Amino acid sequence: MPGYQSLTDAELFTLLCNDDHKAFTEIYDRYSGLLYIHAYKRIRNREEARDLIHELFTVLWHKRDQITLKTELSFYLYRAVRNRVLDLVKHNKLQASYINSFDSFLNNGTNITDHSIRQKELTLLIEKEIEALPEKMRLVFNLSRTECRSHKEISNALEISELTVRKQINNALKVLRPKLDKLLVFFFL
Repeated sequence: MPGYQSLTDAELFTLLCNDDHKAFTEIYDRYSGLLYIHAYKRIRNREEARDLIHELFTVLWHKRDQITLKTELSFYLYRAVRNRVLDLVKHNKLQASYINSFDSFLNNGTNITDHSIRQKELTLLIEKEIEALPEKMRLVFNLSRTECRSHKEISNALEISELTVRKQINNALKVLRPKLDKLLVFFFL
């Protein structure tokens, strides 16, 4: 039998389908370099191009009995490389997107969560300090700050003078400010 180098692609492929290892070696020798160049021009990464070509030939050997050529062997191999390159580019873009999303979450998500937790804790501590105020002072303060009522509305609702309302709010602020200043320093260090 003549050397494998003189056989056509169709003949080599027929031998390959019949488990001829030397035919596979000849196809590999004939096309691997050209296919590598073709892949490298598209992805610009030597290792990925080399891996892609090795994977292509591994699949060619393992699925040799399942492959049906509808075109020339060279067209089949170039199309297979092109499809693998497109899959790799799509995979790399998806991977980059996931990495960017994860980085964004790490950079922003953690801060948002941390800020939210601190804000809830601070709100609870402020409410606790307000609850510690004397009953009448707490009632006037809550009507003013929580329900946003005017001094006149509070004085009418509680049947006390506006001056008393103003004094109760000022006294509540005098009690709360020093405690809240300490809390704010603690929470935002």
